[in-house]
Amino acid sequence: MKALIIGYGSIGRRHARILHQLNYEVIVVSSRGGIKGTSYPISVSTEQILERTIPDYVVIANETDRHYQTLRQIRRLGFTGPVLVEKPLFGDADNAQAFDLSNTFAGYNLRFHPVLLRLKKLVQEKSVISAHLYVGQYLPAWRSGDYRRSYSASQNRGGGVLRDLSHELDFVQWLFGPWQQVAALGGHFSTLQIDSDDVFALLLSTQRCPVVSVQLNYVDRLQQRQVIVNTDTETYAADLIQNTLTSTHGTTQFQLDLDITYKLEHMAAILQDDTVLCSAEDALQTDELIASAAKAAQEGRWVHR
Repeated sequence: MKALIIGYGSIGRRHARILHQLNYEVIVVSSRGGIKGTSYPISVSTEQILERTIPDYVVIANETDRHYQTLRQIRRLGFTGPVLVEKPLFGDADNAQAFDLSNTFAGYNLRFHPVLLRLKKLVQEKSVISAHLYVGQYLPAWRSGDYRRSYSASQNRGGGVLRDLSHELDFVQWLFGPWQQVAALGGHFSTLQIDSDDVFALLLSTQRCPVVSVQLNYVDRLQQRQVIVNTDTETYAADLIQNTLTSTHGTTQFQLDLDITYKLEHMAAILQDDTVLCSAEDALQTDELIASAAKAAQEGRWVHR
């Protein structure tokens, strides 16, 4: 079985390592060409690779602004098998118009986090009143090397917290249904040497939750990722860094190997099972939410679906 990884930054390297552990023959496409310390075959041309071999599975892990063209290219070259596109899917929902997204999935691996899986099970039959989601991590500590050269630092390359930290914008809809309206504040407010947004706060409603607040930022030196949910009968506090879920009944500690979330994601994509895996349809809803939050912040108004 062969897996083609397009893009070999930090997330591409992780995908390659994990698929190798799953006994896939890994082939890499990287614009940087030969890379020291790598045992996988590497090419600078997706077209050349697909002319020579037919992979069983493709992962698109290059910069966000290249996802759309890369997916179109491999489909045009005749690959019809499963494709996992790193999050966000495109970053621009308009790109999906008149485009076949069969067998295409998005890399929102936190859906496989055991805390979120348990939380989803607990709230799915309850009346949800409000929810708050928070993620913050300090960009220079998160991105290896010079953070100023990472795609996160560049708005044109698809960086900024709205896209880079969009897990919350995916799983808020996975937990509580599609978004309905959103207002937002955000932009570049810190001293970080980047031209992308470093803080965003969203207020939205979803199909199952009338009041949701979300904050995403690149400036939290404590690295925090939390979800608080209030229902008619219970309150839940999920900590995705400490891997705990707290309610009035106490705190449950979960064991987590983050690689497992990626392995489960890959196995689901290969089997084309979107029971938990993020489908292209779901990912487009998140792309729409990203674009609408940016518009709401720019125009100072609510944006409705």
